[in-house]
Amino acid sequence: MWARQARLIWLASRRKVKARGVFVTVTAVKSRAAPTVRPVRGGLVRFLGRVIATLVIIALVVPPLGALLYRFAPPPITILMVERLFQGQGMDYRWRPLSEISPALAQAAVAAEDQRFCQHHGFDIRAMEKAMRQNERTAERGGSKLRGGSTISQQTAKNAFLWPGRSYVRKGLEAWYTVLIEAIWGKRRIMEVYLNVAELGPGVYGAEAAAHRYFHEDADELTPSQAARLVAILPSPLKWKPVASGAYVARRSRHIGGAMGAVREDGLASCLRR
Repeated sequence: MWARQARLIWLASRRKVKARGVFVTVTAVKSRAAPTVRPVRGGLVRFLGRVIATLVIIALVVPPLGALLYRFAPPPITILMVERLFQGQGMDYRWRPLSEISPALAQAAVAAEDQRFCQHHGFDIRAMEKAMRQNERTAERGGSKLRGGSTISQQTAKNAFLWPGRSYVRKGLEAWYTVLIEAIWGKRRIMEVYLNVAELGPGVYGAEAAAHRYFHEDADELTPSQAARLVAILPSPLKWKPVASGAYVARRSRHIGGAMGAVREDGLASCLRR
């Protein structure tokens, strides 16, 4: 009996048959072909392409928006400030418009950091070439202290928007931000942000905080000598101090003070006037 039922089922798989008075339809199951496995490499390349395209779009869109925002609003905080907070240094940051900061401080910054500030458009090629030649001589003598060729505009772009470091990514973003702030902000706003967010000691940021910390007065009361001492510690503000300083900082301060006279006489800071 079992053999007869099996044969009926086998026949029904090809046509409709009557088994014991009941029409039975059995559909043959078609075998599926094994799914095609796509190469992983092609998918990975497309994924990486989308990631790179997204990063490029972000790099092109976000910086202009940030530069436009900070053209009118003070930076509320910087990446360096956050980093120093996590290191336990605290944060004393008091924004002041450039009109409420002693002109001597801007003159000292131009004298020490970027004497062609009012002439270039963000990058000083001559200063870069000079720094490279000096660094080559330093390396030949076996020294390790390198000189930078960054302008005040480049330093402001780094301080306001980016993180400390020397990676190619950071330097590329710094160049892009420099172009943007030169086009959107102008020289006066660049100097204003520079003097407000610059690190001038452990947890001390900007002219107003530094003036109170070291000289117990407001930023608009800084003398040329005090301004020179503050700017003298900019290359290494966690190591050097503008008061009770060592011989190197004292000598550097005197040099900046002398150069400030040339800045005033030659109008090297004239772009900062209203």
